[in-house]
Amino acid sequence: MLQTKEMLKKIKKLDIKTKQLVDGIITGNYNSIFKGQGIEFSEIRDYRAGDDIRAIDWKVTARFNHPYIKEFIEERDLQVYFIIDISGSGSFGTNISKKEKSVEIIASLMFAALRNNDGVGIFLTTENVEKFIPAKKRRKHIIQLLDFLTTFTPNSRKTNLKKSLEEISKIIKRKSIVFVISDFIDNSDYLKPLKLLRRRHDVIALRIIDPREREIPDVGMIELEDEETGEQILVDTSNEEFRNSYSRLISENDSKFQSSMMKIKVDTVPLLTEQDYSTSLKKFFKKRSK
Repeated sequence: MLQTKEMLKKIKKLDIKTKQLVDGIITGNYNSIFKGQGIEFSEIRDYRAGDDIRAIDWKVTARFNHPYIKEFIEERDLQVYFIIDISGSGSFGTNISKKEKSVEIIASLMFAALRNNDGVGIFLTTENVEKFIPAKKRRKHIIQLLDFLTTFTPNSRKTNLKKSLEEISKIIKRKSIVFVISDFIDNSDYLKPLKLLRRRHDVIALRIIDPREREIPDVGMIELEDEETGEQILVDTSNEEFRNSYSRLISENDSKFQSSMMKIKVDTVPLLTEQDYSTSLKKFFKKRSK
């Protein structure tokens, strides 16, 4: 019972913390960017000046000798899926871990989806898909998803997006909005399955980055540990040549990542753990709405 209360307290805090961003996302055209699958019949009503004459119901008009039109509404009924990388590298962060930052971002997008009556589901992945919860509506369902996200302990600390994406492609049958949240630090060839996923769904890659991964400060000899393999190496950060080489390598990897994503037509949003992510997300939604 205490654990449930603690969990609800955490979710409530997330809800409050993300409320402003959710409002921003909603007003930033979330609804119009992610449209439904089609339209459905709503009602027949009197023709009004300015109505499209193509919508006139000629049978009803002829029967009652008065113009009537058919009115349709958008059949929204969207499914939004979150593919969340919960491998060991997510625990890294200077002041806040990549995992903690991811949870805030995901909660914001989930509550935005809820406000638009979209179904929400999740995949928690490491080197496998460790948890899948199908898309449903309702606030209670969102709270359960966030509970899983904050309390789930993965069996593996490694990443294999390629394997996970291949498996997920077989599970999501209906066209959906798919957010992939990861640092994309992964040696598997995930581009091909990501491209296949994008052919059937609207895929957006949210890349979570910590500033310390971009630049190593001059703090002398330090031991670096790979969060996924546990491998440790000793490096001399006072060596300027080492720091410059590291920065160049990161820069080259960033360019390669962006170029690859553009090539397979997957929108990407880089999100720094140290920055306010609302600005980047709002900018993305605004750009998409054009």
